[in-house]
This record gives sequence, structure tokens and C-alpha cells, in this order.
Amino acid sequence: MSNTITTTNFNFPNQKSVYRGKVREVYNINDELLVMVATDRLSAFDVVLPKGIPYKGQILNQIATKFMELTKDIVPNWLIATPDPNVAVGHLCEPFKVEMVIRGYLSGHAAREYALGKREICGVKMPEGLKENDKFPEPIITPTTKADNGEHDADISREEILSKGIVSEEDYLVLEKYTRALFQRGTEIAASRGLILVDTKYEFGKTKDGVIVLIDEIHTPDSSRYFYAEGYQERQDKGEEQKQLSKEFVRRWLIENGFQGKEGQQIPDMTNEYIETVSERYIELYENILGEKFVKADISNIDERIEKNVLAYLENR
Repeated sequence: MSNTITTTNFNFPNQKSVYRGKVREVYNINDELLVMVATDRLSAFDVVLPKGIPYKGQILNQIATKFMELTKDIVPNWLIATPDPNVAVGHLCEPFKVEMVIRGYLSGHAAREYALGKREICGVKMPEGLKENDKFPEPIITPTTKADNGEHDADISREEILSKGIVSEEDYLVLEKYTRALFQRGTEIAASRGLILVDTKYEFGKTKDGVIVLIDEIHTPDSSRYFYAEGYQERQDKGEEQKQLSKEFVRRWLIENGFQGKEGQQIPDMTNEYIETVSERYIELYENILGEKFVKADISNIDERIEKNVLAYLENR
């Protein structure tokens, strides 16, 4: 599809370096600020798919920045400004090398592990007798390592994180506390929109002053799984699939077409029609998660628009 942004090559004043993640590209400005551009790239099974999804970057950026705003009273975050629909600017941080995954329900990766007969994930015991998408008695934290590009994130237990010195115990206690507080707030906001926040992941970093802050994205359909609350219990009782708002529909499509990110597997062809349906699905996600209409930004020349807006911000700050 035209009019998507899948890679950027900006050169901003005082730019020190660029980090390219699976979806976001992060520009270091003078070792002080990070300019994070949310591209339209789509990743699944830790693989970036070959075509961009129109408006996806704008959707992710706007959901994440809105939730940063809605949670800053309970957890400090890195965000300073959003000079463009696809861009967030924040404090330079040193990221922790773990992602804090929290699960309220037996879904996704946890459900796949459970189906294999495993009753422990990341050192956390899971009760017997659960069906896929059943609620856990209490939310469980199941961290993963933060993999480099092209590598797969791997499950890791709290004990391993501490014994390997990946995170100090003092800091890890803060990460756990913040993860539970954010999930609780996210659960409340989702409920007010008729949704269930099923599971999600958070990333944290330390500012130059040593303050632990929330970074990257929060409660987006790429980092979180949502179910519609209406009819949830009836579907569980009948053993039906849940109606969900997340990137899982893309993963399911890939699995059905023989791709799970494993060696030797080919990414199936993504037709323009399929990409259009994915874009429409992301807009639906946005409107349900935030409870407001999505306003499409001008995408006639996204690169030029982003560059102009970021330059104006950097000049005037």
C-alpha cells in the first residue's frame, strides 16, 4: 500500500544515534531527548511483516500517549510531548532488559503452554482445571527477556532475573509494583468501555536522575489483548472463542496460513484487500479502546509531515 511509513531516515539537529525496533524508530537528540516515531510496520511472532498498515503508527502512538496521560498520577513516564500524530518525544532513559508481562486470563502464549500440559510459566504456578480464556484467581506477572531485533523474547522467571543480575531486587520490586498498578488502572478504564483487559506488557527505564519510569507503549492493541465484556461468560460457558480486540487476529491468520515465525516458514502473501481489513480493524480497536472517533491524519506525505512537525518542536522548545 502507498501512504504508509515503514522506515525513516531523518537527520534532526544534535542527533546522536537511531535505534530501529520492530515497529518504532527512536532518535537520540543530544543524549537528552528521544524522538520516537511509530511506523506502520506490523510485527507478529517477533517477525516484521513485509507491508505497512495504513494509520497503524498513528493509532498506536495516540493510544499509548493517551494512556500515559491517564496513568501518570500512579506511575511516572518518559513522555514530554507529541508534536505529530506518529511521534512521541520523551526523556532519554536506560531501558531495563526485561518486559513486564501481566496476565489476568489464560490466553495467548500462556494458553498455548497450558495446552501442552505445563502448569508453570516464568516460575509462576497456574491452577489446574482452567479452560482457555478463563480468568486467573489473581493476575500473574510472567516477564520475558528483551530480545534484539530478529531474536525471540524468551520467558524468564523473577528468580532468574535476580540471580543473573539483570535487574536489582530493589528495582524489580518497583517494576512489579508499577506493573500491578498500571494493570489495575487499565482494567478499570477497559471496563468503562465495555472491554476486559486480558493481558499486556510494560517496559520501564531509568532516567539520568535514576528515576524508574514507564517507557515505550501502554495498553495498545500491539502490546495488549482485550475481550468484549458483553457475552464473555456465555462464550466461556459454551466453549466458544472470545470476541477480542488485539493483534491476535493477525497471528491467527498467519497460523492458518502456515506461519509462526519458525525457521524455514514463508510469510504468506498479504494482499491489498487483506491489508485494508487490518487497517480497518486497528481503527475499530482505537475507537473501542479510547471511546472516541479516530481522526485520520493527512498521509499524502507522511515523512515530510513528521519531519516538519518534529523540527518545529525541537526549534521552539
